Amino acid sequence: MLDLDAVDLEEIATALADQTDFEHRWLIDPRTGEMAFWTSDTGIDGENPVEIDELDLVVIDPLPPYAWYQDMADFADGISDRAASDSLHRALQGKGAFRRFKNELYQRHPDLISFWHAFRDARARVRAVQWLTDEALVDEESVREYERAHPDPELP
Repeated sequence: MLDLDAVDLEEIATALADQTDFEHRWLIDPRTGEMAFWTSDTGIDGENPVEIDELDLVVIDPLPPYAWYQDMADFADGISDRAASDSLHRALQGKGAFRRFKNELYQRHPDLISFWHAFRDARARVRAVQWLTDEALVDEESVREYERAHPDPELP
């Protein structure tokens, strides 16, 4: 089992959100918690191609977009400014919701950007801890302690 303090939750969260392609993958060493970045043409050292199956590392598969979408919806639900909440909810309707939400937030509600970043990042770190538990890399009690110590930030 890894010590939760020994892993970079931000980096794991980044890996869980990385939806770009399967020509590169994020990996974690189950013994040390050290992260590695693998590409199909340069391996993990940037020079020597290696098959991902040959590595003694755990692949971090990205979470589906709906997990991240839910954060946007929960943020829109949680803010007290009804007009801003309604406009952010409208941005979430249909294809292109991620882009529209970001545009709406940055262009029409810049006062909420720092709150959104804090909310999004806190949720992402909790997902990283949950992923570590799902992969049996940290114990369940570590997750419960982390979640108790790191609730969602207050929203305006």
